[in-house]
Amino acid sequence: MQPLLTNNRITQLFQIEYPIIQAGMVWASGWRLASAVSNAGGLGILGAGSMYSEVLKEHIQKTKAATSKPFAVNLPILYPNIKQHIDIIIAEKVPIVFTSAGNPKTFTTLLKDAGIVVVHVVSSSLFAQKAEAAGCDAVVAEGFEAGGHNGREETTSMVLIPAVKAAIKIPLIAAGGIATGRQMLAAMVLGAEAVQIGTRFICSDEASSHPQFKEAVIQAKEGDTQLGLKQLVPVRLLKNAFSNMILEAEKNGANMEALQTMLGKARAKKGMFEGDMEEGELEIGQVSSLINEIKSAAAIVTEIWNDFAAAVSKPF
Repeated sequence: MQPLLTNNRITQLFQIEYPIIQAGMVWASGWRLASAVSNAGGLGILGAGSMYSEVLKEHIQKTKAATSKPFAVNLPILYPNIKQHIDIIIAEKVPIVFTSAGNPKTFTTLLKDAGIVVVHVVSSSLFAQKAEAAGCDAVVAEGFEAGGHNGREETTSMVLIPAVKAAIKIPLIAAGGIATGRQMLAAMVLGAEAVQIGTRFICSDEASSHPQFKEAVIQAKEGDTQLGLKQLVPVRLLKNAFSNMILEAEKNGANMEALQTMLGKARAKKGMFEGDMEEGELEIGQVSSLINEIKSAAAIVTEIWNDFAAAVSKPF
């Protein structure tokens, strides 16, 4: 069982030691985090969704200087300046791109023609099949438990992973509600060949998220997150004054325009990067309730892997 789980299509595709992938999170996933995870044997990802193009270029170059191992860029397809991002990614010879928040047909061929491995994030079996048809090399199936932007289907990882596995032939990466080795093993038993982990890496020394946000995450308990902004793009948030305002507005029938006005600009930066714990947008997953300390990214990778190995040898 062990060789199959550790040396599979994903580890071979990305040329990584462990099937552990750090999610490309806005305001958290800069070059320090991505290079640290890659150096530890996983796959580090830069979160391009919160970067101007010149900032992305700087982070790519710093990542290449800090690690000789593979890394990736997460590229939200709906990002306003995406063409500039793509030009930089191709020019800088980024080996792997994870696309999200849009139609995978849009840029997959362009990226693959440049020799880039392309993975698309999906929230349903139908979207997974579309990603496969578009030529993606793998998909990330992200369950309802995940932090940040979520699928409208609200399908949990326990249901989504086997459903997507049955629908596609390309490799599957599981995401949403995963922070431990035992959860990783569960996802792989359900059909995944790797896991993508976000929330756990928020609470790392190298994450660029604000220290107050990291502290709020490790203090979070069950039920401290909620899904909001469903009329715009559903997003899972840590409860605070802003999320309560959004929830109340939605209960009172606020339309998309009103919600967009309340969201405004730079709300996520205000919370996750600048540390405004009440008026900022705090994107985080349900698994935050299982995290109780901040440590280095390398220590997190080691902890997850050791827990996974122990679970493989003694699952019950």
